[in-house]
Amino acid sequence: MWLRDRQQELSIAPLWRLGFRPFFLAGAVFAVLAIGLWAAALWGLLPGWQPVGGSLAWHRHELPFGFAVAIIAGFLLTAVQNWTGRPGLSGWPLVALFGLWLLARLAWLLGAPLPLLLALQLPFLPLLALVLGRQLWRVRQWRNFPLVAVVLLMAACEWLLLYGLAVGDDSLQRRGALAGLWLIGALVSVIGGRVMPFFTQRGLNRPQPFAPRPRLDVVTLLASLALALLFASGLALQPQSWMAPLVLGLAGLHVMRLWHWYDAGIWRVPLLWSLHLAYAWLPLALLGLAAWSLGWLSNVSLAYHALALGCVGGAILAMLARVSLGHTGRPLQPPAVIGWAFAMLQLGALARVLLVPFAPMLGLGLSSLLWMAAFALFLRYYAAMFWTARVDGQPG
Repeated sequence: MWLRDRQQELSIAPLWRLGFRPFFLAGAVFAVLAIGLWAAALWGLLPGWQPVGGSLAWHRHELPFGFAVAIIAGFLLTAVQNWTGRPGLSGWPLVALFGLWLLARLAWLLGAPLPLLLALQLPFLPLLALVLGRQLWRVRQWRNFPLVAVVLLMAACEWLLLYGLAVGDDSLQRRGALAGLWLIGALVSVIGGRVMPFFTQRGLNRPQPFAPRPRLDVVTLLASLALALLFASGLALQPQSWMAPLVLGLAGLHVMRLWHWYDAGIWRVPLLWSLHLAYAWLPLALLGLAAWSLGWLSNVSLAYHALALGCVGGAILAMLARVSLGHTGRPLQPPAVIGWAFAMLQLGALARVLLVPFAPMLGLGLSSLLWMAAFALFLRYYAAMFWTARVDGQPG
């Protein structure tokens, strides 16, 4: 039976053998394309491009629910195979799920009518949750069901955003987009709590693992979900001083976790310092949100982009670089130039947060170019891994 299953898997084209392959590849390509289009629109270089709802509506949906969701899907569809010991989604079912994601991106880019756009956008996250939930249910693996719940909450946020688009309500769009962004931050926290201690121990050959702190992890997740709910409800769209204790408390929880995982040796290993720096943007974004809540920061967009570029973008690039090596049978040693890609993405986040208040177009242009260059470098050295077989001859 095992031999037959292995032969069947090896008969599938490599690109469709596991979820990380098409979704990581397309997600990285879309990272370059989406930011390039947005920067061009801001500079007035695309006067004829008018996506449904306008370029701002496209941008606020496609970065969290197009780019980030692709990477999340690829990671979870691959990780669930390791969690359950059962084969992950592959072959034609994977082609169909990926095709839905791709058609939704093309529909908005090419100006499809709103009904078709909604029909293509709305089903993806529920279908992803269904695939994950079925695999976990078969082995009764309750520990990972919170991740399915977060995916479903993200689907609700996307529906809220798209409903706002359909009725022309900008407030609903903002509520859905920002709640979805903070939920992605929650996923970074959950997944980071699982992989960062393990990656750090393995990468530095530490004799002892980091002690688990399950209560801290649970409290952090619950507080993160509460914050996302405040944005979804609309209560957090205006500065509220009563939000500051929650936000500062959550920032403190993230700092405690990051400090617990810290080892000075990470600065010798790009695959480690990139993850730790990305996670550090999460409490920084929360501090910015707290300052805005108290009236000390006038431009809350700086906090949102600290989360989106520094934390989410940084964590995604770092995870892409490591997970892609491991799941294609390669040593966990990226090309030296990938360290420069990590650095460029971090510098881009700094430019977006620190330069924009004083030189808006310079900050936006520089951050966009650095983001695009970072993901382009990743594609230059990693793209072929996704459509070729594992180097160790194993399936997957």
